[in-house]
Amino acid sequence: MVSTPALAVNSGRQYLPVPATDNPSPNQFLLPLTAKLNSQDHLEVGGCDVVDLVAQFGSPLYILDEKTLRTACQQYRQAFQQYYPGESLVIYASKAWNCMAVCAIVASEGLGIDVVSGGELYTALQAGLNPETIYLHGNNKSLSELEFAIEQGCTIVVDNWFELETLAGLTGDRPIRIMLRLTPGIECHTHDYIRTGSIDSKFGFDPQQIEKVYEFISQQPSLECVGLHAHIGSQIFELQPHHDLGAVMVQWFTKAAQYGLPVQQLDIGGGLGIRYTESDDPPSIDEWVKAVCLGIVQACESQGLTLPKLIAEPGRSLIGSACVTAYTMGSQKVVPDIRSYVTVDGGMSDNPRPITYQSVYRAAVANRMSAEMSETVTIAGKHCESGDIVIKNAQLPKTQPGDVLVVMATGAYNYSMASNYNRLARPAAILVHEGEASLILERETYQDLVRQDRLPERLKQ
Repeated sequence: MVSTPALAVNSGRQYLPVPATDNPSPNQFLLPLTAKLNSQDHLEVGGCDVVDLVAQFGSPLYILDEKTLRTACQQYRQAFQQYYPGESLVIYASKAWNCMAVCAIVASEGLGIDVVSGGELYTALQAGLNPETIYLHGNNKSLSELEFAIEQGCTIVVDNWFELETLAGLTGDRPIRIMLRLTPGIECHTHDYIRTGSIDSKFGFDPQQIEKVYEFISQQPSLECVGLHAHIGSQIFELQPHHDLGAVMVQWFTKAAQYGLPVQQLDIGGGLGIRYTESDDPPSIDEWVKAVCLGIVQACESQGLTLPKLIAEPGRSLIGSACVTAYTMGSQKVVPDIRSYVTVDGGMSDNPRPITYQSVYRAAVANRMSAEMSETVTIAGKHCESGDIVIKNAQLPKTQPGDVLVVMATGAYNYSMASNYNRLARPAAILVHEGEASLILERETYQDLVRQDRLPERLKQ
């Protein structure tokens, strides 16, 4: 694993990537791999000055580094090729950040995509993805979403009996390609809200019902069950649970053959964590893939089975560390002997994770990266909500209104969970690469906020 970057000076410099190898794992760094200081003591990402980007595109601003995202995609794909003797496929869990540009990038790196709604599916298709590489998840897919996926030729990951029976009742010209999601009963240390592998989960079939499920599918000529799926959670630093998952899934795989089902794929989900603070120490992408592959290979060898096609669904560890969010700092308030507040022009509408998951982030002042961190402050958002706190007890230099604050590792679940709370317009997002900045999401306008409002005639003045 990569050790915490050396704290040579107590300043924003300490957060810059310090690769220990020629192929650093992006999930082990707080800032994108291209982050550096320029001659003005400003933070650069993707060869672009963050202060200049805010001046050009406004704030709040999501800044996505293309090299970091591509590096993570390549590391996953290459690691599976190295450690798994059979066929493999990496698919991006796009709920982390689903937009056309991100979908297009991961597809160009040879990845498939996992979607969890008709909207995410439509976006992936608009980005040009091959429907055969798209997998539709969800515990309560609507009939229209199912029909949309079937029409496009996607694989549907079936979550429950209601969905399975609904699919069996549909008729068409070709079999419906499905995978079954089962709950493995494997515990891991992560937030309760993102733990999905325990038996007490809203996701997946109960494994005690597996033979009943297999029997039902074997009697449905319209259903082609090609694989099995399981996922144990998110933001996980442990390797053993993912290794153990292989043995559990191979047991299910063996039973499927007894019912004549053409199960040839095992999808072990994702879940590898990223570094949000200096104390976080996640495994590298390479280490995670090696553990997963070893678990499947050992389990198959013990049963004398031919290796199935192995699928993984990383999301956060692909894109989380590739993005930073830039804000403009505003008002300040000192509560004597209690707390000092500094505010930014965003908050819970562009990053709801602190108020939702009590998530912790790190920040730096992008226009004075080498300044000594002399103050402990609470970074507050601008929303009319006492809980709108971006970071409690943050270490920052003395700041002033107009400074550009950068919050790190905001690529996963920030834009995708963003809202219009207080009728704030959602931020713009840009893609940076080798000194070029491209707009990938336009900033919403006030007109966008009222675009779907309707005023009854009797209320019009």
